[in-house]
Amino acid sequence: MHDSATPALRLQIWKVVVSYDGTDFRGWQVQPGLPTVQGELQAALGRITGETPLPQGSGRTDAGVHALGQVASFALAAPIPPQNLQRALNRTLPASIRVLKAKMVPSSFHARHSAVAKTYEYRVLPAAADHCSPFLARYVYACPWQLNRVALDAAAAHLLGEHDFASFAATDPDLATREADAEAEALSTVRTVFASAWEEQASTGGPLLIYRVRGNGFLHHMVRNLVGTMVEVGRGFLTAEAIPAILAARARSAAGPTAPARGLFLQSVEYGGRDE
Repeated sequence: MHDSATPALRLQIWKVVVSYDGTDFRGWQVQPGLPTVQGELQAALGRITGETPLPQGSGRTDAGVHALGQVASFALAAPIPPQNLQRALNRTLPASIRVLKAKMVPSSFHARHSAVAKTYEYRVLPAAADHCSPFLARYVYACPWQLNRVALDAAAAHLLGEHDFASFAATDPDLATREADAEAEALSTVRTVFASAWEEQASTGGPLLIYRVRGNGFLHHMVRNLVGTMVEVGRGFLTAEAIPAILAARARSAAGPTAPARGLFLQSVEYGGRDE
């Protein structure tokens, strides 16, 4: 006699690279009754496959923060070619979320735990508070002041290497709604910054200043607090030489304000070859 029971389908781990405009979302992490990127991706998978795994992101982006290359992983039983899954997701997701790549990966891969480095960029339009183009306003910090580029470069250089970034971490993260990622769970506030630099790009609203930082991990609000502090340096309220003392203080009150979410982009996430 043949066993009539249907054999269980083996779950396959997927990796997707996702780009999104975070303006209209309450961040990455799913929240009941609120629009989130994670929630939209989960719902799209359900409509396509009938399965609703919760995609695990490389990290949580806050409300209003964008991504050029967020990475998420999830498990599916449905046998579907990668190009078909990517096409189907992009047809059912809102236009503000696009899946750039989809691939099957080994079972050891996890978008969060397997990450070895991330790069963020922050976009500032100086002296533009009253005339920022509406086509840029959702994606830049329209800073009202002129900024000294030499001072910004000097401040950014002080952030290179391994430091305790407690002064640049949010003092009151909402742990009830935060994703329990490696950065949120870690008790240590020590991180290593591999690259930290400002560059200038032309834009329709004038010269755009872009801060790009690559590190092995980032604390909650860390990049926005770094930028807010460096803006204070750029406008002459702080000196670049104050950065080491701010780091040594290990107190949020020692650093500058938090820059707005709309200027921040998760640019890319890197993984070791063994995980892929």
